[in-house]
Amino acid sequence: MIRLLAVLLASLAIGGCATSRDLPPLPLAEYVDLDRFMGRWYVIGHIPTFLDDDHINGVEHYARNPDDSIATTYTFQAGSVDAPRDTMSPTGFVRPDLHPGNAVWGMQFLWPIRADYRIAWLAPDYHAVIVAREARDHVWLMARTPDLPADELAALKQRIADMGHDMRAWRDMPQPGPYPPT
Repeated sequence: MIRLLAVLLASLAIGGCATSRDLPPLPLAEYVDLDRFMGRWYVIGHIPTFLDDDHINGVEHYARNPDDSIATTYTFQAGSVDAPRDTMSPTGFVRPDLHPGNAVWGMQFLWPIRADYRIAWLAPDYHAVIVAREARDHVWLMARTPDLPADELAALKQRIADMGHDMRAWRDMPQPGPYPPT
């Protein structure tokens, strides 16, 4: 019951009507090949929600459902490598009405609320991605590997700052492993 209440509160907070402080529209990846985007992504760092503030070993896994929704499995450990691995399983819905290139999604943790989920930048080879919200209150940097070279990480964090995110809230996500099977 407590977990259900937490997910409900997170959905309301993430899906709420936060403003983007009069910033220009969030940049979006021009086109996202959904089949190529599917699979495992390691969370390298983020401006967290209250639900994922202490997470380590965060891994997102995306898979297309027959109805074209996106099955999402987020596994993590809360606070310590000794903590049990936990899972959240929201469903993603591509929003072609908002962006014809598959870069805007609704992420549903609890029906009927869909949180704003935007692919703000995607490496041409699909090795790294920045997922953000138009409100600039949360952002996730993910990669196909558990870490990125220091110079690339610094450049991507600068890109996130340039999008209008408050980097004082940034948190690198430790990725010491082990990871769930694919």
